[in-house]
Amino acid sequence: MTDVSVLIVDVYVLRRAAAGVQVLCLRRAEGQRCAGTWETVHGHIAEGEHPVDAALRELREETGFVPERLYNASRVEAFYLHIRDTVALIPVFCAVVGAEARPVTSAEHDRAEWVGVEEAERRFAWPRERRALADVLALLGGGDAGPVDDVLRVR
Repeated sequence: MTDVSVLIVDVYVLRRAAAGVQVLCLRRAEGQRCAGTWETVHGHIAEGEHPVDAALRELREETGFVPERLYNASRVEAFYLHIRDTVALIPVFCAVVGAEARPVTSAEHDRAEWVGVEEAERRFAWPRERRALADVLALLGGGDAGPVDDVLRVR
């Protein structure tokens, strides 16, 4: 029977720039799955780990960042892992970092670039990333979550 589990987190990383909001895009390194594709920060939730803690850990591991603010993006994606016959549920988060933030990539990625919203949408390989980014920007494009900040802000 097919399993349904909360297995993965996605973290969209934003910073303010003179030209507006910038989105961090990471390119998968050679020898990694989906080599050469662009993505957001994401990764598996460890056994016994809460999604918020996984989001902070993956952000730190993949970029070196500790966010100024972390938000629950009020969205859960799903991905069918046919090899495991599991529907993976993916809580979505948004990390806001300082304007001068410079990522330090892990071995999973060979490049990290700050780009505008349209460029991020063009680069992301997965349609779910483009859809989630649109929601993240609708909620946080002004720099915070406005009147729902008290509900969505995790840290």
